[in-house]
Amino acid sequence: MLRLEALRISRPGFDLTADLSIPKGTRTAIIGPSGAGKSTLLAAISGFQPLAQGRITWDGQDLAQIPPGHRPLSILFQDNNLFPHLTAEENIGLALRPSLRLTTGERQKVRAALARVGLEGLEQRRPAQLSGGQQSRIALARALLRARPLLLLDEPFAALGPGLRLEMLDLVREITMETGATLLMVSHEPTDARRIADLTILVSEGTAEPPKSTLELFADPPPALRAYLGN
Repeated sequence: MLRLEALRISRPGFDLTADLSIPKGTRTAIIGPSGAGKSTLLAAISGFQPLAQGRITWDGQDLAQIPPGHRPLSILFQDNNLFPHLTAEENIGLALRPSLRLTTGERQKVRAALARVGLEGLEQRRPAQLSGGQQSRIALARALLRARPLLLLDEPFAALGPGLRLEMLDLVREITMETGATLLMVSHEPTDARRIADLTILVSEGTAEPPKSTLELFADPPPALRAYLGN
């Protein structure tokens, strides 16, 4: 279980609190107005945002003393964080060895990850030779190969067209169901939450609310969510 205990993030002109738990193996959307702190919440979990107070635990282990690169998670950002001078295979291989001195078995794992996201045969292409959707699949394959129990998505598919974005969401849902990974996904699109998330966290007015059933939340939205949705 991921636990945010009496959490407070504070910086000039910004304050966010959270006290909530996210069960293992669930898919949770994080929604709310721009600037509310959705991405900041993911940054705190991943170790890039310091806490003013409180703690974050995974399976009872306090993550405070664990450097970002060693936390039990992978995170995907909007820009996918691909290295333009590396091939698709090399970008994915970084998940196993930063030196890229992969063994034969590790190369087979990279090829399998490429095949899993539908990019078999594109191993030697560089990011500039791939479409936006293919680049997103490369980033997802790299996260898949890291095999961390937490997968954080910070709107990595926001730049994609509606159809391709939904295709990527379906792929993420399939992969998390296969691997049992716990998913936290920031999105500005309510349709994304409805499509993929069991639970939804509303971030608004300085608070990240405890997760609620996505279906129930949208069926009877509280005033803050109603204002965000515009109805």
